This record gives sequence, structure tokens and C-alpha cells, in this order.
Amino acid sequence: MSSAPSTKSETTAEGVRLSLAGDWTVNSGPLAEAQAENLVVSARGARSATIDLAGIDHLDTAGAWLIDRSRAQLAAGGMNVAYALTSPEHKILIREAHYRKFEAPGRPHVAPLVALLGDIGESVYAAGRDLVQGVGFLGQVVSKTAWLFVHPARWRLTSLVFHFEAFGFRSVPIIVLINFLVGAIVAQQGIFQLQRFGATPFAVNLIGILVLRELGVLLTSIMIAGRSGSAITAEIGSMKMREEIDALKVMALDPIEVLIVPRIAALIVALPILTFLADLAALFGGLLVSWTYGGISPEVYLERLKEAIDFSIFMIGITKAPFMALVIGLIASVEGFAVQGSAESLGSQVTNSVVKSIFMVIVIDGLFAMFFAAVRN
Repeated sequence: MSSAPSTKSETTAEGVRLSLAGDWTVNSGPLAEAQAENLVVSARGARSATIDLAGIDHLDTAGAWLIDRSRAQLAAGGMNVAYALTSPEHKILIREAHYRKFEAPGRPHVAPLVALLGDIGESVYAAGRDLVQGVGFLGQVVSKTAWLFVHPARWRLTSLVFHFEAFGFRSVPIIVLINFLVGAIVAQQGIFQLQRFGATPFAVNLIGILVLRELGVLLTSIMIAGRSGSAITAEIGSMKMREEIDALKVMALDPIEVLIVPRIAALIVALPILTFLADLAALFGGLLVSWTYGGISPEVYLERLKEAIDFSIFMIGITKAPFMALVIGLIASVEGFAVQGSAESLGSQVTNSVVKSIFMVIVIDGLFAMFFAAVRN
């Protein structure tokens, strides 16, 4: 049965003797805090003090810290303080939970402009470090892929097919739906703007070129970055947290060969196919809106579409897809390997993976746009 903490002071020839009794534990709460303060008050004015712990029934680290804090306060006033009749268990608790002050280090004052420039410098350095890591990781993936082509029996076809289904087949519904809606929206806005100039049929040209060159592959890549890229990072990150990647190394298996190459290969194969389906869905969405909203019959729509685009425009969009898939896979894998041992780290790296992948997809799309513009000129 627990008893309340209590203190009793007794004046002796050597000084004052402070006897403690009861339970000095965290459950005593404010009562133990008040009794610890009473120790200091009772011994005030004496030359020395002895703290007797013989009467304590239960003691934990919280109670030991409170008692030692009172001892430190008395010692700070120049008093000689000692413990008496301390059991070995209590002695260990007093020693380990002893009171000490922690001074917070002063924060140096930094001018706001200097702090801003420092943050920019850190961001640039982090971006350069990520680039170096990405290029190094790309080299490992390329070398391992070349080695697998020399040793085709080491290809993990089961894993490749599984990831192709996860990244490709299971992504078809959302990819088709998103691009269908975007194609319909582009058609509606194009017709709405062009009909002011009596150029409604030219909305078909807008839909065809914009979808096949840019929107189809861009929207598909962004969706895959958010859906499949995050999944890759989460899978590899959770495997690293559970030390499964270390287990692979112990079994003389290369994580790049086992985990990364099948996933990136599946992405490179799946993304062009998804882009093709996305183009069809967007063009079909544009056809329906052009027919119902713009009064352009399907026959006229298809005829104008045939005149507006050629095979090269379609290939421009498809050509971008493998490169975007490679970048998404690389970023997702690097961020997965960067996960530390906490759930917070896993969430942070998954977020970084999606953000960086979408950013790089847009950058690659812009680079390809400038390249094809220069080639045509």
C-alpha cells in the first residue's frame, strides 16, 4: 500500500538531520514536490545537513531527482550536505538521476539577409548533392543492367511482370479517366475561345497537337510519379527500416539487381503504353465535347485531326516517356535508400520522392520541347 511522502527535521550538534519517509515516486506528484521544497526550508540557517533516506518505502528516478535537487539547492548556499543510511538501490538511483543544470546555448544573432543567403546556399548545395547521388546511382543501375544482358538467366522475370502489372495495368483506369477529362476540358475551352473568331474547327488542331506532344505524356508521368514512384520509395524504405536490404547483402544478393532493375525496367516499358492509352482517352474526350458542345461531327473531327497531326507529333510524345520513367524510377529508388529508422523519415522521403519526380518530369519535358524546336528550325 502506498504512503504519502513526508519529511521531518531534527536539530543536532552537527547541524540538522532531515528524515524522509513514504513513497517518493512520480505518482506522488505535487505532494512530493512540496515536501522537497520543505527540505530546503527546514535546513535553512544550519551549517550542515544530513539527508536520511532510511524511512523511504519506494523511490524512483523522479523522486530521486527531487531529493537531489533539494541537496543541490542547500549546497549552493554554502551548506555541507550528505546522505545517510542509503540503501544500495537508493544510492544507484540518486547517482543516476542526480540534479544538474542544463544551460541552453545562446543563439547567435544573424542578419535576415545573411540567413536568407545561407538558406539559398544550403538548398543549392543539397540540389548538387542530390544530382551527384542520382548520377552515381544511374551508373550503378546501367552497369548492373548491362551485366544482366550478358547473363540473361539472372533476369528476375517474375518480379518484372509483377511490377509491370502494378505500375502499368493497374494504373490504366485512373490514367484513362484523368486524360479523358483533361481532353474534354481542353476541347471545351478551345472551342469557347476560338468561336469568337469563327475558328471553331481549329480547336481540333489544338487538341491533337497539345495532347500528343505535351499533355498526354506529361499528365501520365505526373500520375505515375505520384502513384508508382511513391510506392517504390515506401517499399524500399520500409525494407531498409526492417533491415531486409542488409539481409539481401548478407545472402550475397545485390539490392540493385533484385529490387531496382525490375522496377525501373517495368516503368520504362509501362509508361509509353500508358501514354498511348492516355492520348487515345484525351482525343476521345475532345471528340465528345467537340460533338456535343461545338457541333463538330465525329467524321469532321477525325478528318481535321488527320490533317493537323502526323506520326512525328505522336512520336515526340512517346519518345519522352521512357526518359521520364527512368527519372521517376531513379529518384524513387534513391529516396527509398535514404530512409532512416523512423516512420517520420519514411514519410519525409516519400514526400521528397513525389515532389522531386514531378519537378524533374516537368524539367525533362521543357528540355525536350527546346530540343525538338531546335531540330525543326
